[in-house]
Amino acid sequence: MENMDTEDDNQEIGPVDNAWAMKIPKFTPEDNPHGLLEESKFATLFPKYREQYLKECWPLVQKVLKEHHIVAELDLIEGSITVKTTRKTWDPYIIIKARDLMKLLSRSVPFEQAVRVLEDEIGCDIIKINSFVRKKETFLKRRQRLIGPNGVTLKSIELLTECYVLVQGNTVSAVGPYKGLVQVRRIVEDTMKNIHPMYNIKSLMIKRELMKDPRLKNESWDRFLPTFKSKNVPRKQPKKKVEKKPYTPFPPPQQESKIDRELATGEYFLKDEQKKAKNRHQKEEKQAQAKRAKQEQRQKDFIPPEEKTNTNSDTPDTTIDINQFKSKMKKLSKQQKGAKVKKD
Repeated sequence: MENMDTEDDNQEIGPVDNAWAMKIPKFTPEDNPHGLLEESKFATLFPKYREQYLKECWPLVQKVLKEHHIVAELDLIEGSITVKTTRKTWDPYIIIKARDLMKLLSRSVPFEQAVRVLEDEIGCDIIKINSFVRKKETFLKRRQRLIGPNGVTLKSIELLTECYVLVQGNTVSAVGPYKGLVQVRRIVEDTMKNIHPMYNIKSLMIKRELMKDPRLKNESWDRFLPTFKSKNVPRKQPKKKVEKKPYTPFPPPQQESKIDRELATGEYFLKDEQKKAKNRHQKEEKQAQAKRAKQEQRQKDFIPPEEKTNTNSDTPDTTIDINQFKSKMKKLSKQQKGAKVKKD
């Protein structure tokens, strides 16, 4: 009979279809009546701006940890929080949960949300996001994309994953069920890798609807989920492009020093007075050239433009013969007089 019982137990143990749906048995003091053998201790530093809030909520933190027989100490001088086990502590994992509670409180998570970590089916995840991007401007843009306008994107992530998410500085803190924490980490990492969070949010919404249909239980859901295609956006080209010179194994020729140039021109052998006189003469020449150029520029407005002359021989001759013109005028006057006599 005993063999039959053991066979039945072995048959029950095996691959599980949905591990997230499994119920974890509750750990009670009867499961560990002897307690812990050694004392465990964790310390966490907190920033200066969290000091006032920790002072206010510290009695509540001590009260909650006292139920699990954990001692908590707040050191304002050093700026640290310490948690340690006692002889009455019976849960070996509660010290890890207490450590996570201290980490969340130091990362600006409110006490009401941080206390949930002490529950068995609730965990936390602190994701570092500053190592994904080098440029600060790009980092700030992508972090703001995760939050969304008026915090809408962050709120939708919280509703779909059932986790509390807080974006603070270079980290993202999440508190909630373990399945939701996995989804939050994937969304955060993809966002910092330049994949918009809307793709992951849409896929979560579609999966939630597909889970309700029992016919699609054993089918692939890839055809329903949105796919992200990365685009190669052309970058801004620099104004001055540096052309690469052909590679040569030999080093470039050494530049001439000031003494070498003076030796080549003969200035090295001149005296100081002669050098000064030469420099003065060169300076005066430059000034005279500049003055001459300015005067020419000013005189440009007073120079008259050149007149255009018609050199074409095809133009008709416009000269008038005076005798012909007189005879024409006499004829016209005689005609006018004759016309007047007829009228009379």
